[in-house]
Amino acid sequence: MNNTLKIAIGADHAGFDYKEAIAKWLDADNLKDFGTYSSASADYPDFAHPVASAVENGEFDFGILVCGSANGVAITANKHQGIRAAICWNEELASLARKHNNANIVCIPARFISIEEAENIVKAFLSTEFEGGRHANRVNKIAC
Repeated sequence: MNNTLKIAIGADHAGFDYKEAIAKWLDADNLKDFGTYSSASADYPDFAHPVASAVENGEFDFGILVCGSANGVAITANKHQGIRAAICWNEELASLARKHNNANIVCIPARFISIEEAENIVKAFLSTEFEGGRHANRVNKIAC
């Protein structure tokens, strides 16, 4: 994995174990954990907003968010201008989110995939480049 990438990570209680496993697997010097720090019940916006803000302001290159379905963290993160958070439950979606949508946050549904699948999704997401071209025209039309 590219250890020069700056990555923000966060999760609610449903995604806590996956967040911990992904962070350990990444073992990146430039990884910041925005919480939660236990499996006690927690509100996903409390972690999705700080991760999205950190990516939005350029402090981090990419974000990783994990919750039970990935819907809550994706909806929250996508409230931020310049954030393109994609729910990905397999490697192909993760690659396409980067290639075609220039997604900068991957949202993982912990209750529907294995930790191994989550790690493969993150690997695909972080190693895929945006194709630009016709896709850039579309991405440029996203912001209101």
